[in-house]
Amino acid sequence: MAQALGEDLAQPSELQDDSSSLGSDSELSGPGPYRQADRYGFIGGSAAEPGPGHPPADLIRQREMKWVEMTSHWEKTMSRRYKKVKMQCRKGIPSALRARCWPLLCGAHVCQKNNPGTYQNLAEAPGDPQWMETIGRDLHRQFPLHEMFVSPQGHGQQGLLQVLKAYTLYRPEQGYCQAQGPVAAVLLMHLPPEEAFWCLVQICEVYLPGYYGPHMEAVRLDAEVFMALLRRLLPRVHKHLQKVGVGPLLYLPEWFLCLFARSLPFPTVLRVWDAFLSEGVKVLFRVGLTLVRLALGTAEQRLACPGLLETLGALRSIPPAQLQEEVFMPQVHGVALSELELQREIKAQLAQLPASASEPPPRPQARLPGAPAIFETQQLAGTQGTPRPEVPRIVIQPPEEPQPPRRKPQTRGKTFHGLLTRSRGPPIESPARSHRSSTSFLDTRF
Repeated sequence: MAQALGEDLAQPSELQDDSSSLGSDSELSGPGPYRQADRYGFIGGSAAEPGPGHPPADLIRQREMKWVEMTSHWEKTMSRRYKKVKMQCRKGIPSALRARCWPLLCGAHVCQKNNPGTYQNLAEAPGDPQWMETIGRDLHRQFPLHEMFVSPQGHGQQGLLQVLKAYTLYRPEQGYCQAQGPVAAVLLMHLPPEEAFWCLVQICEVYLPGYYGPHMEAVRLDAEVFMALLRRLLPRVHKHLQKVGVGPLLYLPEWFLCLFARSLPFPTVLRVWDAFLSEGVKVLFRVGLTLVRLALGTAEQRLACPGLLETLGALRSIPPAQLQEEVFMPQVHGVALSELELQREIKAQLAQLPASASEPPPRPQARLPGAPAIFETQQLAGTQGTPRPEVPRIVIQPPEEPQPPRRKPQTRGKTFHGLLTRSRGPPIESPARSHRSSTSFLDTRF
């Protein structure tokens, strides 16, 4: 079965993707001065025209219209029709609308609205010299073959410097992590600096809390969770990795910390991000499991990797034909891993994780599982933050002193003349009243 799986993944040679979009340090040799950029902005790339597996133009237009309609009524869409949002994210957000959809999915638009002027103040403030020097050394490493980041004085590298500096000032206790560079660079390819900054904040604090801090405690926990999932879903691959001594920390941090921006062809990276911003960290585990299966899923592949170096090389040199977006993403979404199963495994591994006195414990409960949880949290926070309507005051007056009840005069057995007679003194004469002349009842004739 494993051999058949390997045969199914083989694709024609014409689907080979350009290696310029992988963003590795080998790109520093630089392109020719007059080479043409592809449709993603990579100079000399071969993705200038859509490949055979790319959807036709009419289908792309239909998807664009669906996204325009959904984003025009975003709160209603997320409240009632999130399943449609998830399915459209799995199909891929149209390139023309990622700048509109990514901030909505991750909640960055709400953060920007609630913090007006914050990014401008951070961008204008002087940065910490320690972090500024480290960031400056890493700028040229971020996609040097992309037209935005070719020139050190261009708007791409300068915008990246401002976004990363702003985050170190926004969260000085966390500072700067090298893996934030490619993440912020991909965001800047699609968004203005301020929106890219708030998307970076949401990724670091909501999607992946504990990943980019000084201790990276959440990465250590997720590495153990990944090995447990390998043991359950790919037991032969897990046994091989244990045999040759390849632990998850040798390959997983580069995948998860950079959101696969340096490990997959760029069109596939964008598809992974579409699904990740919609469904959360579960997508990263699915992508990682798919990559391991593609690299070591068959017996022949494992026999060709007798040691540690060969196994790591196989994990990093999967044929690009197998990583094409239209071939790779259906396999990712077909991995049998639900959010409930992932949370159950996280709790199990968290209980087994040895406590460390020098590192803070992981806090997986701070991680929200995708766009619907973020939307509900922001809606709840907005409801609690809005001023309540003024309730009219009800003033209660103290009760008056009780008055004695008026007693009806006792007229039983007494005449009207007796009531008007005082016990002492002359009787009081009543005023004369004019009585109507009335006919006796007996004299009435019917």
